[in-house]
Amino acid sequence: MTAFPTKPALLVALALLAGAAASPARAQSAVAEGQKLAFDRGKGNCLTCHVIQGGDLPGTIGPELKDIKAKYPDRNELVAILFDETKRNPQTMMPPFGRNRILTDQEISAIVDFLQTL
Repeated sequence: MTAFPTKPALLVALALLAGAAASPARAQSAVAEGQKLAFDRGKGNCLTCHVIQGGDLPGTIGPELKDIKAKYPDRNELVAILFDETKRNPQTMMPPFGRNRILTDQEISAIVDFLQTL
């Protein structure tokens, strides 16, 4: 017999609380990584075409990136735009970051996490 009786419900509750506590930290990490990628002139390179709050030397070819969560409440739509906007708009100037393997799925997801904070 152990000194502490096993209570499955308590263990499950503690596991859920531990996971919930880790989630905000993980989300913040993804947002920070997304911003880093978006501002990286050699990777996401979003500032070449877009004005983004906090970014230096933005371009004006694309729309200003603000109020993104309101404009694109469906996260999957924003992921699809970054992956390959030519499917939606064949005339776009935006590179197909996912299709051309400029960004990985994980990197696209991090950028979307960041964009949804704008």
